[in-house]
Amino acid sequence: MSLPPVIAIDGPTASGKGTVASLVAQQLGFHYLDSGALYRLVALASEKHGIEVKNGPELGLLVPKLLISFKNSQIFLDGEDVSEAIRTENIGLRASALAIHPEVRLALVDLQHSFRQFPGLVADGRDMASVIFPDAVLKVFLTATASARAERRYKQLIAKGISAKLEDLLQDLQERDARDSSRGAAPLMIADGAKVLETSDLSIDQAVREVLDWYQSAIT
Repeated sequence: MSLPPVIAIDGPTASGKGTVASLVAQQLGFHYLDSGALYRLVALASEKHGIEVKNGPELGLLVPKLLISFKNSQIFLDGEDVSEAIRTENIGLRASALAIHPEVRLALVDLQHSFRQFPGLVADGRDMASVIFPDAVLKVFLTATASARAERRYKQLIAKGISAKLEDLLQDLQERDARDSSRGAAPLMIADGAKVLETSDLSIDQAVREVLDWYQSAIT
């Protein structure tokens, strides 16, 4: 029996891949995996347990103990709704720092594979096409300039009533890009066969339509 089809969407921080991936999943009636949320969940849990981000072995041992569930648009950790808690800049930076550890990435592989269910899956992250789902029927590398991504993040934070400085966000994004691209374990990269989608000047609807068109072409 063949496996459910996967659309793997990778890209740097604040490129819009999460929004595009979730909308593509809705359009197709597919399941959705926000792999970045998993790393943020580990970041939040490790903070609560007092585990340092540089302690790869202990972080790897923590992962199987976590009770993680996704219900509608809510994310639960050990029965607690942490949808907002994992989206802070602090947790995002912590997630990027602990994601360099092979122990953490390996511990999350089986969990990510478990999301592959019929009728299909749209998965977004940094190594979905290159490592987790190399047999994806469609691989997309969704990106935008650092300045465009920083501006998007700035508008998101301001809309939530969170104060932010555009120049600080730009510096954080550039540092995170460098860290994600240079890490030894599953670095951020354009996977073989991936289609590059530059979204700096595209609307969300345009980006979603492009991915859907590519998927239709891939399966026909």
